[in-house]
Amino acid sequence: MPEQPISGHPPVSARALLAHRAFLFFLLSRSLSRFSSQIAAVAIGWQIYDLTGSAFDLGMVGLVQFLPTALLVFVAGHAADRFERKRVVQLCQLVEAATALYLAIITYVGAVSEVQIFIATFLLGIAGAFESPTTAALLPLIAPQGSLQRATAVSSGAAQVATITGPALGGLAYALAPHLAYAMMVLFWIFGMILTGFIRPRPQAIAKAGTETDNIFAGVRFIRSNPAILGTISLDLFAVLFGGVTALLPIYARDILQTGPVGLGVLRAAPAVGALLMTMVLARHAISRHVGLRMFQAVIVFGLATIVFALSSWMWLSVLSLAVLGAADTISVVIRFSLVQLSTPDEMRGRVGAVNFLFINASNQLGQFESGVAAALLGAMPAAVLGGVATVAVALLWMKLFPSLRKVESLE
Repeated sequence: MPEQPISGHPPVSARALLAHRAFLFFLLSRSLSRFSSQIAAVAIGWQIYDLTGSAFDLGMVGLVQFLPTALLVFVAGHAADRFERKRVVQLCQLVEAATALYLAIITYVGAVSEVQIFIATFLLGIAGAFESPTTAALLPLIAPQGSLQRATAVSSGAAQVATITGPALGGLAYALAPHLAYAMMVLFWIFGMILTGFIRPRPQAIAKAGTETDNIFAGVRFIRSNPAILGTISLDLFAVLFGGVTALLPIYARDILQTGPVGLGVLRAAPAVGALLMTMVLARHAISRHVGLRMFQAVIVFGLATIVFALSSWMWLSVLSLAVLGAADTISVVIRFSLVQLSTPDEMRGRVGAVNFLFINASNQLGQFESGVAAALLGAMPAAVLGGVATVAVALLWMKLFPSLRKVESLE
């Protein structure tokens, strides 16, 4: 990885970025998809629990959604590199809208069953497995030259808004009428599909059939041969794996902070609020120097904030540490995404992005599992402290193992 800027284009302001039609359509479309996904998480989870009363079945929803990502990761990445990306995104949004319509109809007529919901969830998981890496690979073709870092920050901020408000919107709609939540998802995905059609990206590089770069596993080989990208993706995997403190929030809310369900909601929202505030800062002030070092520093701050939260018995300090945790994670995410996208040839961005997406999903799922097992064996507070210490240790170790990543000077 060179220490010089990857490109010499002048930076683009956040205002100019939002005035860029292709990016604006992309941002609106992605936000609508994210809102629908957040509404789905609330509606499907509540409906499954309402039907079965089983915590195990509730946990199975996450597994059913994750399986398509694990099974189709290479196929999804290959599709993003072989076909027009905005058409792939549109097709995914159409499938998602049709699945939500099916759920709305069977819920409205009272013919819904647990099996039907799991099938619909699996279909949504398939569409998401294709949509996420394709969307990530589409952004570099939309953002004006020299603005990928800022575009990533703005896009992440919109996603955080959906993460904060989407569940509340879904819960309100479900409370009024269960089928209303699904109907809202249909409208959001349909409008998202229409907006995606208005996007005019730059020409996409397509890997020629039969060449080595067209191989379905070419993304894995590319990552292995590029130390900076391998270090970036693996750092995210292990940092999130060990730092998955969010799985322990119910224990902290009830037993340590003694704050109840309302406090739990505040704790869950705190990282997203911190992340949103940081994206607002990054949208105006892009990180222009020592970006590799800044990424490692952000991961270290993430680990330290986890330790503070783990040891805190005051609500205000716990909320503050979670907000700092979310802000630090956003810095790391923006730099990691920009590094991977800018260092990857366009004809391979889908496959590299699919592997990255798999790692992110796996680290989130396994991180929750690791935190739960550690808490069962050691107790919630020692488990959370251990996770924070392990995250800091991973960041320091990776700085030694991947010096080229640490020395990256600038992105654009």
